Amino acid sequence: MLSDFNGKRVIVMGLGLFGGGVAITRFLARHGARVTVADLKDESKLAVSLEKLRGVDVRFVLGRHVDSDFTDADLVIVNPAVPRDSPYLELAREHGVPFETETNLFFKLCPAPIIGVTGSNGKTTTTTLIGEMLRGPGLRVYVGGNIGAPLIERVEEMTAEDIVVLELSSFQLEDLRAIERSPHISVVTNISPNHLDRHKTMENYIAAKRAIVDYQRDGDIFVVNARDDRLASWAEAARARVLRFSSQGKVHKGTYLAGSTLRFRIGYDKGKICDRDDILLPGIFNVENFLAASAAALVLGVRTETIRRVARTFRGVTHRLELFHEEGGVRYYNDSIATTPESTIAALDALEGPIILIAGGYDKKVPLSALARKIADRCKAVVLVGTIGPQIAAELRRCGNADALRVFEEGTDFEAAVRRATSLAEPGGCVLLSPATASYDMFANFEERGNTFKRLVNPAAAGRPPST
Repeated sequence: MLSDFNGKRVIVMGLGLFGGGVAITRFLARHGARVTVADLKDESKLAVSLEKLRGVDVRFVLGRHVDSDFTDADLVIVNPAVPRDSPYLELAREHGVPFETETNLFFKLCPAPIIGVTGSNGKTTTTTLIGEMLRGPGLRVYVGGNIGAPLIERVEEMTAEDIVVLELSSFQLEDLRAIERSPHISVVTNISPNHLDRHKTMENYIAAKRAIVDYQRDGDIFVVNARDDRLASWAEAARARVLRFSSQGKVHKGTYLAGSTLRFRIGYDKGKICDRDDILLPGIFNVENFLAASAAALVLGVRTETIRRVARTFRGVTHRLELFHEEGGVRYYNDSIATTPESTIAALDALEGPIILIAGGYDKKVPLSALARKIADRCKAVVLVGTIGPQIAAELRRCGNADALRVFEEGTDFEAAVRRATSLAEPGGCVLLSPATASYDMFANFEERGNTFKRLVNPAAAGRPPST
């Protein structure tokens, strides 16, 4: 199949500010394709990504799109962020030009079994945990997808004896449906409203996510949250073997929290995984992430001793409830990866002491009432930023128990928001960046937002790994 690219005219649509299209561009060029990178952003905005393609034989069309690039191509590679109703994609369709995505191409080429992880919250931590649990002598484990470095450039070194763990977004899964492929092991952490700016309705969003299980076959595994009612019908209709995980009560097959102990029942085997106190990560939501990861690892034969070691050593994912600084009795947490209200609600439940919250950003058209109630219940003050800030403030005014809450709006001045939050903090409390939405109105991505927060609080903390 790799030889099929030789001499073909391929358009990579959407290079991305931080190089989302870089790996696939290099991969295609290496296999003889005549690659054109097309992006509506200009050269100055794409400087970081363009530097990564220095020396690669590629044609660039930046700051505009040219109709003939899409009508005369042999193939269009579409970045997940590109709207599927783009008139240029419609133009390609009218001329019979096929589409492909990096994720779909990886699924077609990868010889190794794939573990796919999705969900509205917790998928990054769960993906990373599975990777850590599987690592061991004699086994090569590749972790990527929607996190980390793209794996398409490494697919040729993979074998059927390796294991791939992919975090999969709703955008990637929406496209994966076109090739009717699902992972060998699919893990779904939960489903709640997200990305409705893109999917328009909750039904569309759920349909996109469901592609992770719809094409599983006999012999595949589906790990599912037993407490999420939206996922019950998925489990009932699954052709794969179903394992459930739950933080509230025993499950017939899978992993669960019993009192202060994590336990499992898989096949004819059952027993203790670890104590809850073994897990360094805070919050019940991280217990659920650990249960989900443990189910995937145990079904592949990982020993409980290995899982227990991961519990006692894994300090978390950067930007996910990351305790990066403490000064004057105040703890500073970077939870920039919290791009849904549910993620921020979970973070607020996990922390103690007077909380000063920084929240807000791009409007993803999701409900905010539950978030407002939790902020009013758990926070001493909230500093709001971004285009969605006024909507959160309005929801807080409608919230009956928000009278004692101090609310500040800083618009798009993120630095002023951090100064304000720091000035309000008191010993024994914490400052938490947990935006509850995406970063696109102020930052390129959640990593830039989190690193900016860390730099403004303590320049020495920027780039430092998570601590406990």
